[in-house]
Amino acid sequence: MKDHVNLNGKTVLVTGSPGFIGANLVIRLLQEMDGGAVISLDNMNDYYDPTLKKYRLSLIEKAAQKSPAKHTFIIGNIADKALVERIFAEYKPAVVVNLAAQAGVRYSIDHPDVYIESNVIGFYNILEACRNWPVEHLVYASSSSVYGGNKKVPFSTDDKTDNPVSLYAATKKSNELLAHSYGKLYGIPSTGLRFFTVYGPAGRPDMFYFSAANTLKTGGTIRIFNYGNCKRDFTFVDDIVEGVFRVMQGAPEKKNGEDGLPVPPCSVYNIGGGQPENLLDFISTLQTELLRAGVLPKDYDFEAHRELVGMQPGDVPVTFADTEALEKDYGFRPEIGIKDGLRRFAEWYSSYYCS
Repeated sequence: MKDHVNLNGKTVLVTGSPGFIGANLVIRLLQEMDGGAVISLDNMNDYYDPTLKKYRLSLIEKAAQKSPAKHTFIIGNIADKALVERIFAEYKPAVVVNLAAQAGVRYSIDHPDVYIESNVIGFYNILEACRNWPVEHLVYASSSSVYGGNKKVPFSTDDKTDNPVSLYAATKKSNELLAHSYGKLYGIPSTGLRFFTVYGPAGRPDMFYFSAANTLKTGGTIRIFNYGNCKRDFTFVDDIVEGVFRVMQGAPEKKNGEDGLPVPPCSVYNIGGGQPENLLDFISTLQTELLRAGVLPKDYDFEAHRELVGMQPGDVPVTFADTEALEKDYGFRPEIGIKDGLRRFAEWYSSYYCS
């Protein structure tokens, strides 16, 4: 059972708001809410080109102009405990969606400090604020990376996730453990969402599909890891946002167990396409759509711009989401396939970079 959370007239805090998923979620909230406020927070760091974050922020501002809900953007870091406390004390959000995090598996190998700061200390600050200024629901981003080298597919939230193969994965697993302990101790209702390889227009340039488009456009050669023997459960951003939006409105029920003691009101779900795609097929579809959108010339020699290489440290050969629980509890299953999704990305890419 879920406790219904009505978003209308409430204050919602979204961290990581000019980020890829965050921006799309804030726009959706501004379109759906008939009152209240959306407070968004981000430190606008330069992990990738900040102009892309500014572009997404401009889309949020356009949506805010048409919305009956008020939007306020705050520049700051969730690792700044005093700032987080001031925001909670002033705005008293009813629902919090924590998407702010240092992303990227490979970046974590050489830059561990920023992962501990943002993903561990920052998340702890959010939990502490939710304890001191109680919320109806905390939703936070986890990752499919927590499954590590799991050979059982599809990945289920019932599977053990005790063997991360990257620091990034370890920090995301720590979020789930911290949320569970705060749920047990302080009754904070929380839902963690394990995202599976999110892609789409105005996405993250460090993600493969985006960096591949940049490389191909400039005549470079894309490196295909594990000699192309990888499968990924790609998930289009609109599906992710739909899932997050539904989950926000259904918080884990507060109840007691058979021993009479409170059961932590905590849940974790996968959000993935539920249909892993072979990496070579994904690349072929991407190239076709880039050609169709006019990003690449019609005589482009794709084979001359591919290099098959071995597996990278921290990577896994397969990701595959079992989304049955999400469908059962929230009536939602991702539906957008890679052909439609990559077409939308290629059309956006053409208008943004080639116009």
